[in-house]
Amino acid sequence: MKAVFLDLATLDFDDLLLNSLQQSCDFFSAFSATEPEQVAERIIDAEIVILNKVVLNAELLTRATKLKLVCIAATGTNNVDLEAARALGITVTNCQAYGTNSVAQHVLAMMLALHTNLIAYDRAVKRGDWGRSEQFCLLDYPVAELAGKTLGLVGFGALGQGVASLAEAFGMQVIVSRRQGASEPGCLSLDEVLRQADVLSLHCPLTDETKDLIDASALAKMKAGSFLINTARGGIVNENALAEALKSGHLAGAATDVLSVEPPRDGNVLLDEDIPSLIITPHSAWGSLQARQRIVDQLAENIGAFRSAEVLRVVN
Repeated sequence: MKAVFLDLATLDFDDLLLNSLQQSCDFFSAFSATEPEQVAERIIDAEIVILNKVVLNAELLTRATKLKLVCIAATGTNNVDLEAARALGITVTNCQAYGTNSVAQHVLAMMLALHTNLIAYDRAVKRGDWGRSEQFCLLDYPVAELAGKTLGLVGFGALGQGVASLAEAFGMQVIVSRRQGASEPGCLSLDEVLRQADVLSLHCPLTDETKDLIDASALAKMKAGSFLINTARGGIVNENALAEALKSGHLAGAATDVLSVEPPRDGNVLLDEDIPSLIITPHSAWGSLQARQRIVDQLAENIGAFRSAEVLRVVN
């Protein structure tokens, strides 16, 4: 079968082993990136299309008459018209749970950096504050321990559970918010989690129900001096409300790996220099070498299963 990878550069930085993926197909070709106007031509003869962020709408799927399988090199499926694919008999697969360890350790790194004021101390040393100190150490910024703190989780899939396991190893108590309308024993309402949590960490998908879930009202319910961490999706947090909560000092700090528009070519309110105690990373939590290699290997597994008439990570 003939396969084409439309945007390999979103995944591979010349550090991955692609042989398993290449060997899963009879003919494999890859483009580092594909612009919207190039998609139709590049998939016209393909039986398998592999993509990460490239969009396949109903028109493109209809025109690709040889297409049998679409492999998404990510978990999210919003860039492929699943309804059209289903109607055309095109199977769609994704990749799952590949970044659990990578994201979980990123969340803990953010929590630790916020609680130890790591970035502030690094900057203080480099500008000479320690060299001018009258004491052997510099303790200009508060340092807090994670042990004994309460971590509130919104979303308790593989990622949320991975974070919970690491947090408990640091002596934190973990509470989980129940999904809207769901009966989940042991879980609390979102309002109760907001009130109890010293740290709130988000691990839910972005949907119509979760857009702006953490807005000004939700932030006001959080403890004064608490922390917010978002490694899920930018639209879950109202960015203007978060900026105000940090400026007012209601939140002691926040860290986000995601923004509402990525990359933020036209700026973003959270990039303003006057927002205190905010760490922003560039959607990199998922991207360890090991996690990206798992994606490649899962893509190969998905193709192998399809060719053997087996069902593996099928989403439509």
